[in-house]
Amino acid sequence: VQLQASGGGLVQAGGSLRLSCAASGSILSINVMGWYRQAPGKQRELVATMTNDGSTDYADSVKGRFTISRENAKNMVYLQMNSLKPEDTAVYFCNADRVRRRGFISVGNYWGQGTQVTVSS
Repeated sequence: VQLQASGGGLVQAGGSLRLSCAASGSILSINVMGWYRQAPGKQRELVATMTNDGSTDYADSVKGRFTISRENAKNMVYLQMNSLKPEDTAVYFCNADRVRRRGFISVGNYWGQGTQVTVSS
């Protein structure tokens, strides 16, 4: 399974960005898709996740500013980021958890390569 993230970039504080992530590779279903981020010198942290039935979870720091969405039929997940702050600067990674693949019994967890988001003050 491969996850390809896109949409990062440089934006001024208060601006918006939309991240996209596409999962591919003989996928039958993905239970949870989400976004995590890692700032320099810090541990990777959860930003937002969404189950295939629409349940969401957000980090407190992004509630009310970020919105996660999915297109299950296309195995895609999005992150709309509004009112960006300098502290949102990080590499953002997409994740697919409990992925069922054709020909496999067990489920897997997969990470994308990361996309840089830089918010200037």
